[in-house]
Amino acid sequence: QGQLVESGGGLVQAGGSLRISCAVSGRTLSSYYMAWFRQAPGKEREIAAAISWSGGSTYYTDSVKGRFTISRDNAKNTVYLQMSSLKPEDTAVYFCTLRRRRSYDSDTAYDAARTYDDWGQGTQVTVSA
Repeated sequence: QGQLVESGGGLVQAGGSLRISCAVSGRTLSSYYMAWFRQAPGKEREIAAAISWSGGSTYYTDSVKGRFTISRDNAKNTVYLQMSSLKPEDTAVYFCTLRRRRSYDSDTAYDAARTYDDWGQGTQVTVSA
């Protein structure tokens, strides 16, 4: 069983940028769908962005469209979330997650937490006003 290790979180001022990373070990990343979810204090976990196994399809929740970009580097077994124009409401713990590609899967980006197989421990992102 491999691991997902998030990094790059921290404190940033509103309007600033941050890139968080998810290093995947013990697996061949090209066989997996990936996503970033986030959970703010007192709120349920929600999806921020997702990317298909090929990278050909992406999904963004409405509140981050135009500001966040998810990408993957299969050679480095790493997934990234580039966040720009950050807002205080983006403050949350950001979790990396993966879904093993099934034989019946299409090249889509899944947005439901229940479809994912494994999760990282999360990285804290705090945006100050």
